[in-house]
Amino acid sequence: MRVLIACEYSGTVRDAFLKQGHYAMSCDILPCESSASGDHYQGDVMDILDHDWDMMIAHPPCTHLAVSGAKHFAKKIADGRQRAALDFVQALMDAPIPRICIENPVSIISTRIRKPDQIIQPWQFGDQAQKTTCLWLKNLPALTPTKIVDKGEFYVSPSGKRLPAWYGDASVNGKKLAYGSEAMKKIRSTTFPGIADAMATQWG
Repeated sequence: MRVLIACEYSGTVRDAFLKQGHYAMSCDILPCESSASGDHYQGDVMDILDHDWDMMIAHPPCTHLAVSGAKHFAKKIADGRQRAALDFVQALMDAPIPRICIENPVSIISTRIRKPDQIIQPWQFGDQAQKTTCLWLKNLPALTPTKIVDKGEFYVSPSGKRLPAWYGDASVNGKKLAYGSEAMKKIRSTTFPGIADAMATQWG
């Protein structure tokens, strides 16, 4: 099966499908950070949507859509960023690909386009973490949880918010990441391996 993983630079979901014997390509405007030898198209995913894919799993940027950033919505509506983000999601949903999954956190996609078909958590798939993840599905069944584990620890941010420790207290090479930094944003956007493996085994 030919699988396109759109808006992914980590290679996590792509590599999970490769392990199952499928051809999978990731695509993002950023270079791929995976050490695996899979294909990665660095550029606009719109360039390759019509390349005879059997399935697409897309992770469109949530920066202008996630309800966690609702306090900035007025500016983003006024300058067109939110409309552009929604149009991009709709274009991915309308892609000429038989099976599609759009993944995003809780966002205005639910009210401006349609409600998700499924909402999952990493702790349902073996990773001790909480990250509410919405899935919009086309010709794909809902994922079945593979291993229920503890929800993990939590962390209090500088602003007093109670956040999952996996990103609220994240570190790289022993150095704690600054709250809201680009490095922390990358960690927050990466798919948990348990979910990636479930996608590859159940949908592959």
